[in-house]
Amino acid sequence: MVAPSLLAIFVGGKSRRMGEHKGLLSVPGSSEPIVEALVRRGREAGFEPVLVGDATPYSQLAGGVLRLDDDPPGAGPLAGLHAALRHALKTHRSQLVAIACDMPFVSAEALAEARDHCSTAVVVAPKRAADAPWEPMLARYDAVRLADPLAEAISRGERSFQKLFASIEVEALPLSDTVAQALEDWDYPQDLPR
Repeated sequence: MVAPSLLAIFVGGKSRRMGEHKGLLSVPGSSEPIVEALVRRGREAGFEPVLVGDATPYSQLAGGVLRLDDDPPGAGPLAGLHAALRHALKTHRSQLVAIACDMPFVSAEALAEARDHCSTAVVVAPKRAADAPWEPMLARYDAVRLADPLAEAISRGERSFQKLFASIEVEALPLSDTVAQALEDWDYPQDLPR
């Protein structure tokens, strides 16, 4: 039996701009916290969700979901990706999809599109426009082929997904309506629906 794909939900940000932990905010039209919704939707799409980063604020949520600390601690989001890749390899998964806890509109369909897109690239990531930066969340990562380049980037002190992506093969995930909606994230209080 093949293990389900890994869904790495990044929860380690400090939420300074928002002023509160973003994954605890409710999905529009419900009282369900974003983190709980992402776990549920990931399972609906056939993923095994894990929380990546400091999951302390979510200790009462996402029961039974594995928590992975950044590796190494304090090295930014690439350290979260490194922890998720190591877990994927340890559990014999060749790939994972990463999302962030401030993305309330990620659907099971969007996750399936990222996982199932036919490509042999090391990373499959969306772009909001041809000249826009890559979106590292809602991206699919080849755990085997990215492990060494990512470890090397971290050892050089790099923290930028864009710089990492410039050194590896990345293919664009088509920007379907489902993917475009899923990319909406909440960074500031004014991003929240009124």
